[in-house]
Amino acid sequence: MFAPSQEQVRRFFCTAWAKQQAGQPMEAIEQLAAGWIAEHPEWHADFADAEAAVARDYGDGAVGGNPFLHLSMHLSISEQCSIDQPRGIRQAVELLAHRRGDLHAAHHEVMESLGQMLADAQASGRPPDGEAYVADVQRRATRD
Repeated sequence: MFAPSQEQVRRFFCTAWAKQQAGQPMEAIEQLAAGWIAEHPEWHADFADAEAAVARDYGDGAVGGNPFLHLSMHLSISEQCSIDQPRGIRQAVELLAHRRGDLHAAHHEVMESLGQMLADAQASGRPPDGEAYVADVQRRATRD
């Protein structure tokens, strides 16, 4: 299992952004990361200075306040959709994106479901419940 350190995650995103800004060749995962970073101009300065990003304390790690956690969730959701794991997540996210008319906004809603699934698993000491997670995203996609 891949378990990068906080510093490695932060350097990965900063490197992806620097490569994108410089027009350098990028790995596919770096392209995906840079694409999501581009969607968040409020954090471009954070990604432009790797040393400051590594040293900075982003507080309690709330998704909205920590650009690295936030972007990691975008990447996780993108990867889940690419392999449809948990089963049904791709269709649920696509439906939500279609209903909202915006993949980015849909991802932010999915982050709420993903965060809840992880919090529930942590609280119960059980594995994450992928079926409940997909069902929650489906509910979001079908409500107005």
